[in-house]
Amino acid sequence: MTIRVLVVEDEEIAAAAHASYVDRVPGFVVAGVARSGADAVRLLRDGTAVDLVLLDMHLPDVHGLELLQRIRQDGHLCDVIAVTSARDLDVVRRAVSQGVVQYLLKPFTFAGLRGKLEQYAAYRAQLGEAEAEVVQDEVDALLGTLRPTGGSALPKGMSDATMRLVTERLREAPSSATEVADATGVSRVTARRYLEHLAETGLVAKHSRYGGGGRPEVEYRWLRRDGA
Repeated sequence: MTIRVLVVEDEEIAAAAHASYVDRVPGFVVAGVARSGADAVRLLRDGTAVDLVLLDMHLPDVHGLELLQRIRQDGHLCDVIAVTSARDLDVVRRAVSQGVVQYLLKPFTFAGLRGKLEQYAAYRAQLGEAEAEVVQDEVDALLGTLRPTGGSALPKGMSDATMRLVTERLREAPSSATEVADATGVSRVTARRYLEHLAETGLVAKHSRYGGGGRPEVEYRWLRRDGA
């Protein structure tokens, strides 16, 4: 069984990273990459076969949940995993109510996304083996494959609390590792590790900052818009 995935992500670096991650998971293949809601609708209306959508909530032309409504109105029953930095509880609640099967918060690692995809693949496999009518235990088993098994999606040694502090600082202003360290109370080495992880996952961009007569510093700039 091959699961065809549509990646919907407006940031170029993040979109390429997500597509690369998908291709590394056995049983999954990228069916297309859409950088906007309009691109996603066009791909689906053009007949692109899609089983699963990795959906960012903050797109340049439409909110992810509005795009999901359009997809459903067009008759597409593909499943959806939200892959987003949207932490608003109302967005999470609405996503669940509209049938989003998994919710993965950015920033995340390949292992984090792989875990979600493997849970989804297990669900699809059990679904394919089930009879037309099921008993309660079979329903519980099906839904249980989609439940998170716990653990952070961040690399070993990183904490969600520190990551929140680092990202909040970057949302306020572009910063160097030294400035992030001073603002968050962590060491410069630790700050750089978190910043490099954010850069690798496509959430921040790195630039050289030239100041006085010393060596240029690396400045990290948050790429998301509207506080996302």
